[in-house]
Amino acid sequence: MDVGDKAPAMSIAASDGTELNLASPGAPLVLYFYPKDDTSGCTREAQDFTALEGEFKSAGVKVVGVSRDAMKSHEKFIGKYGLSVPLASDEDGRISDAFGTWVQKSMYGRKYMGMERATFLIGADGRVLRAWRKVKVPGHAAEVLEAAREVAAEA
Repeated sequence: MDVGDKAPAMSIAASDGTELNLASPGAPLVLYFYPKDDTSGCTREAQDFTALEGEFKSAGVKVVGVSRDAMKSHEKFIGKYGLSVPLASDEDGRISDAFGTWVQKSMYGRKYMGMERATFLIGADGRVLRAWRKVKVPGHAAEVLEAAREVAAEA
């Protein structure tokens, strides 16, 4: 999935009870993919997006985190850290496959499949407006907020 591409016509259920149609979200949407609940980098990223959630809402932009963890894991993760940004479960991998975030990784010479930390800013019409690949967590949520504000200002 690259800038200018139309998001796939798929729905995803978020932990806040909303159902999102990715091809037609109706308002700008930040979809951030992360490897695993309750790991250090993923916790920090979720906390950073949570800290800025009010500013995203003020800009009219919804933020949803996506991993292949089960919804039960998301619920524990949200409760443990007081996260307010909704999380979505992609257990079957349809969403991460469509966005190209399920990739081959390597650690200590061992190759395995895993979630690439990536973020997509999707416009109200379902077009990908910005894409961040191989994300480094520090400062990322603030960078995405800045891009979301620019999108909101143009709308």
